[in-house]
Amino acid sequence: MVNDKVRVPDLARMKAARTPIAMLTAYDYPFARIFDQAGIDVLLIGDSLGMVVQGADSTLPVTLGEIIYHVKMVVRGRQRALVVADLPFLTYQVSVEQALRNAGRLIKEGGAEAVKLEGGITMAETIRRLVDIDIPVMGHIGLTPQSVHRMGGHRVQGRQSGNGPGCRERLLEDALAVEQAGAFSLVLEGIPAELAREITDRAAIPTIGIGAGAACDGQVLVMHDVLGLSEAFVPRFAKPYANLWQDASAAAASYIREVRERAFPAAEHTYGASRGKGARPS
Repeated sequence: MVNDKVRVPDLARMKAARTPIAMLTAYDYPFARIFDQAGIDVLLIGDSLGMVVQGADSTLPVTLGEIIYHVKMVVRGRQRALVVADLPFLTYQVSVEQALRNAGRLIKEGGAEAVKLEGGITMAETIRRLVDIDIPVMGHIGLTPQSVHRMGGHRVQGRQSGNGPGCRERLLEDALAVEQAGAFSLVLEGIPAELAREITDRAAIPTIGIGAGAACDGQVLVMHDVLGLSEAFVPRFAKPYANLWQDASAAAASYIREVRERAFPAAEHTYGASRGKGARPS
């Protein structure tokens, strides 16, 4: 399936074949193109853009219009990957009708092929209604960033027993509720590895972990963590595979130095009287 278009049913087939699903966030055309050509299975336009692109301290300020804007760019850049878009905070919690309308906009205006929303039992009816009108839904339980205030920060969930939000037994119930409502996959974020394994073993739908151990059916990371595009903090569960922050800083410093020294532009970067290659707008 390396060169084939990845579609929603393919994730279930990958789980059945025990083929791990690779998923990354993307927010623009060039990185969507790079990841797609590398063979990524799923591209997520996450509301994480509020923190890693916009510089906010949470995902809460992100608007639907901003997600749609970024989805359009990602869709233009991908040929193979399945494109999933986040429903931002307060775009689906007020009513089912609101969720239907806004999820529809992500599909119709943005070009997403599926939507993701946070929540378990409390969101089951919303998921069911979205699936009923053929909008594929990826669930998300555990550490749900839109619940940052209730959780008291971005804290690991599922360590305590009980039926309250974020407790072990409740997360098991949340996973079942999301599956029974018709979601095609489920993100497990920030939960103990043994709990993630239990959910994965019980669930008929694929689980995709982020800070949930290696037993999940797939993994997702924020692209800035993978590429080393964060200035300092990298979550424990993330692994930088490059250091583009350092590389970009060094490139900018070299450019500044050459401008100061009048070493750039050199003759080969300068237009003469004879006709040459065309220019690109700045």
